[in-house]
Amino acid sequence: MCDELTEDDNETFLATQIQRRQLAVGAGAAWLVGCGPSQAATTPPSTKPSETAADGSSAPTEAGVEASATGRIVTIETPDGTAEAYFVAPGTGRSPAVLIWPDVAGLRSAFEQMATRLANAGYAVLAVNPYYRSSKLPVLETFSQWRTDAGRAKVDPMREALSSDAVTRDAAAFVAWLDQQPEVDTARKIGTTGYCMGGPFTVRTAAAAPTRVGAIGSFHGGGLVTEADDSPHALFPKMQAAALICIAHSDDARDPDAKSTLKAAADDAGRTAEIEVYPAQHGWCVTDSPVYDEAEAERAWSRMLATFEAHL
Repeated sequence: MCDELTEDDNETFLATQIQRRQLAVGAGAAWLVGCGPSQAATTPPSTKPSETAADGSSAPTEAGVEASATGRIVTIETPDGTAEAYFVAPGTGRSPAVLIWPDVAGLRSAFEQMATRLANAGYAVLAVNPYYRSSKLPVLETFSQWRTDAGRAKVDPMREALSSDAVTRDAAAFVAWLDQQPEVDTARKIGTTGYCMGGPFTVRTAAAAPTRVGAIGSFHGGGLVTEADDSPHALFPKMQAAALICIAHSDDARDPDAKSTLKAAADDAGRTAEIEVYPAQHGWCVTDSPVYDEAEAERAWSRMLATFEAHL
Protein backbone atom coordinates (compact mmCIF):
# COMPACT_ATOMS: atom_id res chain seq x y z
CA MET A 1 0.00 0.00 0.00
CA CYS A 2 1.02 3.65 -0.10
CA ASP A 3 3.85 4.17 2.39
CA GLU A 4 7.26 5.80 2.53
CA LEU A 5 8.74 3.17 0.22
CA THR A 6 6.09 3.46 -2.48
CA GLU A 7 6.27 7.25 -2.28
CA ASP A 8 10.05 7.11 -2.65
CA ASP A 9 9.61 4.85 -5.68
CA ASN A 10 7.11 7.24 -7.22
CA GLU A 11 9.20 10.32 -6.47
CA THR A 12 12.14 8.69 -8.24
CA PHE A 13 9.90 7.77 -11.17
CA LEU A 14 8.50 11.30 -11.46
CA ALA A 15 11.95 12.85 -11.19
CA THR A 16 13.13 10.62 -14.03
CA GLN A 17 10.19 11.70 -16.18
CA ILE A 18 10.97 15.38 -15.52
CA GLN A 19 14.61 14.84 -16.44
CA ARG A 20 13.57 13.15 -19.67
CA ARG A 21 11.30 16.06 -20.52
CA GLN A 22 14.07 18.53 -19.85
CA LEU A 23 16.46 16.57 -22.02
CA ALA A 24 13.81 16.36 -24.71
CA VAL A 25 13.31 20.13 -24.69
CA GLY A 26 17.04 20.67 -24.86
CA ALA A 27 17.36 18.28 -27.78
CA GLY A 28 14.54 19.88 -29.75
CA ALA A 29 10.80 19.62 -30.02
CA ALA A 30 11.02 16.63 -32.35
CA TRP A 31 12.17 14.50 -29.41
CA LEU A 32 9.56 15.71 -26.94
CA VAL A 33 6.93 13.09 -27.59
CA GLY A 34 9.35 10.19 -27.60
CA CYS A 35 11.26 11.10 -24.44
CA GLY A 36 8.80 12.93 -22.24
CA PRO A 37 5.95 11.43 -20.22
CA SER A 38 2.93 10.76 -22.36
CA GLN A 39 -0.25 12.75 -21.93
CA ALA A 40 -1.87 9.50 -20.79
CA ALA A 41 0.50 9.30 -17.85
CA THR A 42 -0.19 12.84 -16.64
CA THR A 43 -3.71 13.90 -17.62
CA PRO A 44 -6.84 12.31 -16.11
CA PRO A 45 -9.79 11.75 -18.45
CA SER A 46 -12.00 14.81 -18.80
CA THR A 47 -15.39 14.87 -17.17
CA LYS A 48 -18.65 16.60 -17.95
CA PRO A 49 -20.14 18.95 -15.39
CA SER A 50 -21.85 17.03 -12.61
CA GLU A 51 -25.43 15.98 -13.22
CA THR A 52 -27.89 16.66 -10.41
CA ALA A 53 -30.00 13.83 -9.07
CA ALA A 54 -33.61 14.19 -8.02
CA ASP A 55 -32.53 14.42 -4.35
CA GLY A 56 -30.18 17.30 -5.12
CA SER A 57 -26.95 15.27 -4.97
CA SER A 58 -24.44 15.40 -7.77
CA ALA A 59 -23.37 12.50 -9.96
CA PRO A 60 -20.13 13.19 -11.85
CA THR A 61 -20.18 11.67 -15.32
CA GLU A 62 -17.35 10.65 -17.59
CA ALA A 63 -16.98 12.35 -20.94
CA GLY A 64 -18.75 10.39 -23.65
CA VAL A 65 -20.91 8.42 -21.20
CA GLU A 66 -24.64 8.99 -21.02
CA ALA A 67 -25.57 10.61 -17.70
CA SER A 68 -28.08 7.94 -16.69
CA ALA A 69 -26.75 7.09 -13.23
CA THR A 70 -27.69 9.13 -10.19
CA GLY A 71 -25.68 9.22 -6.97
CA ARG A 72 -26.07 10.32 -3.38
CA ILE A 73 -24.22 10.27 -0.08
CA VAL A 74 -25.68 7.61 2.22
CA THR A 75 -25.10 6.51 5.80
CA ILE A 76 -24.71 2.88 6.82
CA GLU A 77 -24.92 1.45 10.32
CA THR A 78 -22.03 -0.87 11.16
CA PRO A 79 -21.07 -2.65 14.39
CA ASP A 80 -18.58 0.18 15.00
CA GLY A 81 -20.66 3.24 14.15
CA THR A 82 -22.20 5.09 11.21
CA ALA A 83 -20.30 5.06 7.92
CA GLU A 84 -20.74 7.51 5.08
CA ALA A 85 -20.52 6.32 1.49
CA TYR A 86 -21.33 7.35 -2.06
CA PHE A 87 -24.01 5.20 -3.70
CA VAL A 88 -24.75 5.44 -7.42
CA ALA A 89 -26.83 3.18 -9.64
CA PRO A 90 -28.36 3.09 -13.12
CA GLY A 91 -31.52 5.16 -13.44
CA THR A 92 -33.84 2.19 -13.93
CA GLY A 93 -34.10 -1.47 -12.99
CA ARG A 94 -31.99 -3.63 -10.69
CA SER A 95 -28.27 -4.23 -11.16
CA PRO A 96 -25.50 -6.35 -9.66
CA ALA A 97 -23.73 -4.46 -6.88
CA VAL A 98 -20.08 -3.46 -6.54
CA LEU A 99 -18.35 -2.28 -3.37
CA ILE A 100 -15.34 0.04 -3.87
CA TRP A 101 -12.61 0.40 -1.25
CA PRO A 102 -10.61 3.61 -1.93
CA ASP A 103 -6.88 4.09 -1.57
CA VAL A 104 -5.07 5.65 1.38
CA ALA A 105 -6.42 9.15 0.65
CA GLY A 106 -9.98 7.91 1.12
CA LEU A 107 -13.30 8.64 -0.54
CA ARG A 108 -13.17 11.76 -2.69
CA SER A 109 -14.18 13.09 -6.11
CA ALA A 110 -11.86 10.75 -8.01
CA PHE A 111 -13.64 7.72 -6.53
CA GLU A 112 -17.11 9.21 -6.93
CA GLN A 113 -16.31 9.62 -10.62
CA MET A 114 -15.02 6.05 -10.81
CA ALA A 115 -18.18 4.77 -9.09
CA THR A 116 -20.38 6.74 -11.49
CA ARG A 117 -18.53 5.41 -14.51
CA LEU A 118 -19.06 1.87 -13.23
CA ALA A 119 -22.74 2.59 -12.59
CA ASN A 120 -23.10 3.77 -16.17
CA ALA A 121 -21.67 0.38 -17.17
CA GLY A 122 -24.63 -1.28 -15.42
CA TYR A 123 -23.72 -1.71 -11.74
CA ALA A 124 -25.09 -0.41 -8.44
CA VAL A 125 -21.96 0.94 -6.79
CA LEU A 126 -21.06 1.80 -3.21
CA ALA A 127 -17.80 3.67 -2.62
CA VAL A 128 -17.14 3.85 1.11
CA ASN A 129 -15.38 6.11 3.59
CA PRO A 130 -13.12 3.57 5.33
CA TYR A 131 -12.10 6.17 7.91
CA TYR A 132 -15.59 6.79 9.27
CA ARG A 133 -14.52 5.79 12.79
CA SER A 134 -12.24 8.81 12.86
CA SER A 135 -13.63 11.38 10.41
CA LYS A 136 -16.70 12.31 8.47
CA LEU A 137 -16.41 13.33 4.83
CA PRO A 138 -14.46 14.97 3.43
CA VAL A 139 -11.35 13.36 4.88
CA LEU A 140 -9.14 14.65 2.07
CA GLU A 141 -10.22 16.17 -1.22
CA THR A 142 -7.29 15.04 -3.38
CA PHE A 143 -4.50 12.51 -3.30
CA SER A 144 -1.97 15.33 -3.31
CA GLN A 145 -3.24 16.42 0.10
CA TRP A 146 -2.25 13.03 1.52
CA ARG A 147 1.27 13.53 0.20
CA THR A 148 1.76 16.54 2.51
CA ASP A 149 3.03 16.24 6.08
CA ALA A 150 -0.33 17.45 7.39
CA GLY A 151 -2.21 14.96 5.24
CA ARG A 152 -0.18 12.01 6.42
CA ALA A 153 -0.40 13.13 10.04
CA LYS A 154 -4.18 13.18 9.69
CA VAL A 155 -4.56 9.87 7.89
CA ASP A 156 -1.93 7.67 9.55
CA PRO A 157 -3.82 7.16 12.85
CA MET A 158 -7.03 6.57 10.91
CA ARG A 159 -5.34 3.89 8.88
CA GLU A 160 -3.96 2.28 12.03
CA ALA A 161 -7.54 1.87 13.26
CA LEU A 162 -8.35 -0.33 10.25
CA SER A 163 -7.48 -3.70 11.71
CA SER A 164 -8.29 -6.83 9.76
CA ASP A 165 -11.19 -7.52 12.13
CA ALA A 166 -12.53 -3.99 11.70
CA VAL A 167 -12.43 -4.27 7.91
CA THR A 168 -14.16 -7.65 8.05
CA ARG A 169 -16.97 -6.23 10.19
CA ASP A 170 -17.33 -3.29 7.84
CA ALA A 171 -17.36 -5.50 4.77
CA ALA A 172 -20.19 -7.64 6.11
CA ALA A 173 -22.21 -4.53 6.98
CA PHE A 174 -21.66 -2.93 3.57
CA VAL A 175 -22.66 -6.10 1.72
CA ALA A 176 -25.79 -6.43 3.87
CA TRP A 177 -26.69 -2.78 3.17
CA LEU A 178 -26.31 -3.27 -0.57
CA ASP A 179 -28.62 -6.27 -0.48
CA GLN A 180 -31.32 -4.08 1.08
CA GLN A 181 -31.33 -1.51 -1.73
CA PRO A 182 -34.09 -1.64 -4.35
CA GLU A 183 -31.53 -0.82 -7.07
CA VAL A 184 -29.58 -4.02 -6.36
CA ASP A 185 -30.32 -7.33 -8.06
CA THR A 186 -29.84 -9.79 -5.19
CA ALA A 187 -30.11 -12.71 -7.59
CA ARG A 188 -26.70 -11.68 -8.93
CA LYS A 189 -23.38 -11.89 -7.11
CA ILE A 190 -21.63 -8.80 -5.72
CA GLY A 191 -18.25 -7.54 -6.90
CA THR A 192 -15.69 -5.57 -4.93
CA THR A 193 -12.69 -3.51 -5.99
CA GLY A 194 -9.90 -1.98 -3.96
CA TYR A 195 -6.98 0.32 -4.64
CA CYS A 196 -3.72 0.60 -2.71
CA MET A 197 -4.64 -0.21 0.92
CA GLY A 198 -8.10 -1.19 -0.35
CA GLY A 199 -6.70 -4.07 -2.38
CA PRO A 200 -6.53 -6.56 0.50
CA PHE A 201 -9.89 -5.35 1.77
CA THR A 202 -11.49 -6.97 -1.28
CA VAL A 203 -10.25 -10.38 -0.14
CA ARG A 204 -11.52 -9.77 3.38
CA THR A 205 -14.90 -8.78 1.89
CA ALA A 206 -15.09 -11.98 -0.14
CA ALA A 207 -14.19 -14.03 2.94
CA ALA A 208 -16.72 -12.15 5.10
CA ALA A 209 -19.59 -12.77 2.65
CA PRO A 210 -18.55 -15.80 0.60
CA THR A 211 -22.01 -16.66 -0.71
CA ARG A 212 -22.58 -13.11 -1.98
CA VAL A 213 -19.26 -11.92 -3.37
CA GLY A 214 -18.56 -13.39 -6.81
CA ALA A 215 -15.53 -11.41 -7.96
CA ILE A 216 -12.81 -9.17 -6.54
CA GLY A 217 -10.48 -6.71 -8.23
CA SER A 218 -7.31 -5.55 -6.47
CA PHE A 219 -5.39 -2.73 -8.17
CA HIS A 220 -1.88 -1.90 -6.93
CA GLY A 221 -3.01 -3.42 -3.65
CA GLY A 222 -0.55 -3.59 -0.77
CA GLY A 223 -0.27 -6.21 1.93
CA LEU A 224 -1.89 -9.04 0.00
CA VAL A 225 0.83 -11.41 1.19
CA THR A 226 2.09 -11.06 4.75
CA GLU A 227 3.39 -13.28 7.54
CA ALA A 228 0.19 -12.89 9.58
CA ASP A 229 -2.11 -15.85 10.09
CA ASP A 230 -4.94 -13.85 8.54
CA SER A 231 -2.92 -12.59 5.59
CA PRO A 232 -5.30 -11.96 2.66
CA HIS A 233 -3.72 -14.74 0.57
CA ALA A 234 -4.45 -17.17 3.42
CA LEU A 235 -8.16 -16.29 3.17
CA PHE A 236 -8.62 -17.66 -0.34
CA PRO A 237 -10.10 -20.95 0.98
CA LYS A 238 -12.79 -18.93 2.80
CA MET A 239 -14.03 -17.14 -0.29
CA GLN A 240 -15.85 -18.28 -3.43
CA ALA A 241 -14.98 -15.30 -5.62
CA ALA A 242 -12.89 -15.09 -8.76
CA ALA A 243 -9.91 -12.80 -8.35
CA LEU A 244 -8.39 -10.14 -10.59
CA ILE A 245 -5.12 -8.93 -9.07
CA CYS A 246 -3.28 -6.18 -10.95
CA ILE A 247 0.16 -5.48 -9.51
CA ALA A 248 2.33 -2.39 -10.11
CA HIS A 249 5.76 -3.23 -11.48
CA SER A 250 7.30 -1.08 -8.73
CA ASP A 251 5.55 -3.19 -6.08
CA ASP A 252 6.59 -6.37 -7.86
CA ALA A 253 10.21 -5.21 -7.83
CA ARG A 254 10.08 -4.91 -4.05
CA ASP A 255 8.28 -8.22 -3.49
CA PRO A 256 8.73 -10.41 -6.57
CA ASP A 257 7.53 -13.56 -4.79
CA ALA A 258 4.10 -12.17 -3.93
CA LYS A 259 2.54 -12.92 -7.31
CA SER A 260 3.56 -16.58 -7.23
CA THR A 261 2.38 -16.91 -3.62
CA LEU A 262 -0.99 -15.46 -4.60
CA LYS A 263 -1.25 -17.75 -7.61
CA ALA A 264 -0.42 -20.81 -5.51
CA ALA A 265 -2.96 -19.80 -2.88
CA ALA A 266 -5.67 -19.36 -5.51
CA ASP A 267 -4.83 -22.68 -7.16
CA ASP A 268 -4.81 -24.53 -3.84
CA ALA A 269 -8.20 -23.06 -2.97
CA GLY A 270 -9.63 -23.81 -6.41
CA ARG A 271 -10.25 -20.14 -7.11
CA THR A 272 -10.16 -18.58 -10.57
CA ALA A 273 -7.45 -15.91 -10.54
CA GLU A 274 -5.96 -13.52 -13.09
CA ILE A 275 -2.73 -12.14 -11.64
CA GLU A 276 -0.63 -9.76 -13.73
CA VAL A 277 2.18 -7.29 -13.19
CA TYR A 278 1.41 -4.07 -15.08
CA PRO A 279 4.16 -1.81 -16.49
CA ALA A 280 3.05 1.06 -14.28
CA GLN A 281 3.77 2.64 -10.90
CA HIS A 282 1.94 2.04 -7.64
CA GLY A 283 -1.19 4.20 -7.87
CA TRP A 284 -1.51 4.10 -11.66
CA CYS A 285 -5.28 3.44 -11.74
CA VAL A 286 -6.49 6.48 -9.78
CA THR A 287 -7.03 9.64 -11.80
CA ASP A 288 -5.72 12.13 -9.23
CA SER A 289 -2.57 10.14 -8.49
CA PRO A 290 0.64 11.80 -9.73
CA VAL A 291 1.56 8.53 -11.48
CA TYR A 292 -1.83 7.93 -13.12
CA ASP A 293 -1.29 6.06 -16.38
CA GLU A 294 -4.38 6.29 -18.56
CA ALA A 295 -3.44 3.52 -21.00
CA GLU A 296 -2.68 0.95 -18.30
CA ALA A 297 -5.58 2.13 -16.14
CA GLU A 298 -7.96 1.59 -19.04
CA ARG A 299 -6.53 -1.87 -19.62
CA ALA A 300 -7.07 -2.75 -15.96
CA TRP A 301 -10.59 -1.30 -16.14
CA SER A 302 -11.44 -3.45 -19.14
CA ARG A 303 -10.18 -6.56 -17.34
CA MET A 304 -12.33 -5.64 -14.34
CA LEU A 305 -15.44 -5.31 -16.51
CA ALA A 306 -14.68 -8.66 -18.16
CA THR A 307 -14.25 -10.30 -14.75
CA PHE A 308 -17.53 -8.87 -13.50
CA GLU A 309 -19.32 -9.90 -16.70
CA ALA A 310 -18.12 -13.47 -16.25
CA HIS A 311 -18.71 -13.88 -12.51
CA LEU A 312 -21.49 -11.54 -11.32
